[in-house]
Amino acid sequence: MAAPEFVTLEVEDGVGTIRLDRPKMNAINEQLHWEVRAAAQEAADRADVRAVVLYGGERVFAAGADIKAMSQMSGASMVAWGRELTSSFTRVATIPKPVIAAITGYALGGGYELALCADFRVMGSSAKVGQPEIQLGVIPGAGGSQRLVRLVGPAKAKDLVFTGRHVGAEEALEMGLADAVVPDDEVYATAVAMARKFAAGPPLALAAAKQAIDTGGDGDLAAGLALESRLFAELFDTEDQKVGMQSFLENGPGKATFAGR
Repeated sequence: MAAPEFVTLEVEDGVGTIRLDRPKMNAINEQLHWEVRAAAQEAADRADVRAVVLYGGERVFAAGADIKAMSQMSGASMVAWGRELTSSFTRVATIPKPVIAAITGYALGGGYELALCADFRVMGSSAKVGQPEIQLGVIPGAGGSQRLVRLVGPAKAKDLVFTGRHVGAEEALEMGLADAVVPDDEVYATAVAMARKFAAGPPLALAAAKQAIDTGGDGDLAAGLALESRLFAELFDTEDQKVGMQSFLENGPGKATFAGR
């Protein structure tokens, strides 16, 4: 298998950075999203990765899909392309570890759809996000309408999708499109610092918590409660639960070191 050209996974101190690097604007084409999928799978599988940062570099997160490549496609050909793109982004969304998107410059269209796959979004103060597909005569095709409505509700999602407007950092924070806004040159460091806090936590419990919230939140309350109860009980067969509770009894909260077993 050829080495990835546009996407790398770099691991340091429990944090895996999935780095997009397709000059100039990290436009998402078929090769890039397949490489994102492979990096997400590797991050999910590696025990030395306990939290993940999605990052496009100092200048831009990802300015959208490769419109030149898409402009010549028919509806029939877009069915398969869209299915594979959605599958790649879903692989990111289902990484069983905390994931933080570090957004610099622009995260637009497919770029913001990728950021929506993260659990948290850190934006630079001059960054802009949005779903501008309507301006091209189409709609978001890789989760934009669906993840957006679950994040901010139908009225705000429709505002963004119907207008295609770009949203600045402070408004994004107010709307819930971003979880933190920091100076542009502190975006990546802030995201890594957040990731390191999660990386010190119990990996199995964090994976269960993410599954309970993401999967349980999409169904009815009774099904969600049943899922939560099952995941809660299963954690009592882990070494981390024994270590965590014993440490609490002996040393108080927040002192345990978790092995992920």
